[in-house]
Amino acid sequence: MGVYGEIQGEFLAERTRLLEAMDNPENRGLSLRLIGALAFRTHCPEYGRLQEALGRVFTDIDFVGYSRDFKAILRFLTEAGYEEDKMVTRLFGEGRLIFHDPQFGRHIDVFLDKLDFCHPLPFLGRLEADRPTMPLAELLLEKMQIVRINEKDLIDTIMLLREHPVGEGDDQTINAEIICGFTSDDWGWWRTLSGNLDTVLEVLAQYPQLDAEDVRIVTHRVHELRARVDAAPKSRRWKMRAAVGERVKWYKEVEELLR
Repeated sequence: MGVYGEIQGEFLAERTRLLEAMDNPENRGLSLRLIGALAFRTHCPEYGRLQEALGRVFTDIDFVGYSRDFKAILRFLTEAGYEEDKMVTRLFGEGRLIFHDPQFGRHIDVFLDKLDFCHPLPFLGRLEADRPTMPLAELLLEKMQIVRINEKDLIDTIMLLREHPVGEGDDQTINAEIICGFTSDDWGWWRTLSGNLDTVLEVLAQYPQLDAEDVRIVTHRVHELRARVDAAPKSRRWKMRAAVGERVKWYKEVEELLR
């Protein structure tokens, strides 16, 4: 298996352990949902193999949840063997928690109520739409909001688009209506997502691990999503900001601290 396979396997096993614990009766009401690379792997049972084929490495475990469940989240992860980083709680307690695994050196990030990096991605009221991961639309937006998108995020995006169609609703579908809600009101969101979709198309040919059908389907779904995003009616705020364009920065810089 090699060191790479062993590390990947350990992360997958720990993911499974935590998700199984979340299914226990005392935890069923917990709002925790998996995000990040392991969420993409979990939600892509058929094409999850693309992560390994394209060299995607797991480095941590990420969750989102509601701030109202703060105490329950703390209890759950403490009982699972993790230690709260109290300094992070003091600094970011309203929006972010970090837990460390003293035995294996892993850590868990928990984001509360929203992801707020290059663009805000609130998810209050949306976590109930899927389980055990965040809904597919938000998983895609998690990657598409990164202005300086990197290879690992592109790999996760390609895999998600290979596995799941674009459409309406959240049942094994990337909900275009949710995505358009962000990109039709906020020109900055539209600009970043559009640019990243273009980047996905540009890099497809760079991966010989993808066959012709993989490339065809991902390309089709990128074009379909882009068409829906562009055709959706835009708000007055969007139009006013579009007139300014790239003369003014449309995103927030993201510090690497704790990422």
